[in-house]
Amino acid sequence: MIELVHTSAAGATALGAAYRLLEEVFEGDFGAEDWEHSLGGMHAFAWEGDDLVGHGSVVQRRLVHNGRALRCGYVEGVGVRADQRRRGHGAAVMGALESVIRAAYDLGALGTTDLGEPFYRSRGWLRWTGPLAALTPDGSKPTPEEQGAVYVFPGVMPLDLSAPLTCDWRDGDVW
Repeated sequence: MIELVHTSAAGATALGAAYRLLEEVFEGDFGAEDWEHSLGGMHAFAWEGDDLVGHGSVVQRRLVHNGRALRCGYVEGVGVRADQRRRGHGAAVMGALESVIRAAYDLGALGTTDLGEPFYRSRGWLRWTGPLAALTPDGSKPTPEEQGAVYVFPGVMPLDLSAPLTCDWRDGDVW
């Protein structure tokens, strides 16, 4: 079952279970800053009875594209417990998050690994091929290390995937 709920209504039990799940899924490469990026928006919890088997969230960010600041639904903290993969939980989580993106944002975006890329591509997410940057406290800074890892979910705004794309600032990984 998928439960779609805002951070403010999720409760400590569900949020704690999601944090522990993501620590396990990312094998020690998930910490407090990553979790912070997952908060403040809508969470999709995949439950099997009382067990949390999958999670993802979508939070609002601003992306600058072709001179416009776009309202972006940025996907964070997507993971499915290892023993529950290939059972549709990831697709159900993403389906819920994509419905939020379609209803509330100009576009969706996320950063992925090589392992996750085929999954997102199969769902209609498109790789950003243009230059990437972040609006930092010291001005706009290129983020070439993220090239090829940023994907977008087109909405109503026409997008030029080869144009520059700039994200708003946050601590930790900016994309």
